Amino acid sequence: MDKTLIVYYSLFQNTENLALEIAIQTGGTLRELIPDQAYSFDYNTASKEVRNQISRGYCPKLISGSESIDDYKTIFIGTPNWFKTIAPPVLSFLRQHDFKGKTIAPFCTHGGGGFGQIENDIAKECPKAIILPGFAANGIAASADVGNWLEKIGYGS
Repeated sequence: MDKTLIVYYSLFQNTENLALEIAIQTGGTLRELIPDQAYSFDYNTASKEVRNQISRGYCPKLISGSESIDDYKTIFIGTPNWFKTIAPPVLSFLRQHDFKGKTIAPFCTHGGGGFGQIENDIAKECPKAIILPGFAANGIAASADVGNWLEKIGYGS
C-alpha cells in the first residue's frame, strides 16, 4: 500500500511531459486521464469548451484513468491550469475516488498563471487527504527543478 501513482490530464503534452519526469524520478506508475470526448486541438475552440465546462462544474466521463487507487498511498495529480483551476477530466477523477488517508502531491503546467486555485480546489475535493506543497511549471519543467521539488516534499533520491 506504499506505491506511488502519477495521474494526469494533458491536452498539449506539457503536463504529460512533467508527469513522465515525475514517474522517472519516483518510480511511480503513470495513469493518463482520457475523457470520452476529446477537446479540440484548436486553442480558441478548446478554451470556449473548457470555460463552459468549468463554469458548470462539468465532469466528463473518463474512458481511461478511473481505475481503482486502493493500492496507492501517494498520488501525484497533474493538470494544466485552465482558467485558474483544474481541467474537467481531473475533476472527474477526484470525484470518483475516496482519498481518505492518501497523500496527494499536486502539479500543474501553465502559461504564466501559476497554480491559480488548483491546490485549493484539489484540497476541497479531497478533504480527508494529506496535501503536499505542489509544483507549477511554466511550460516545460527542467529535470533538476522537478528533482528539487521532490526532495523538498520527501520524495527525492
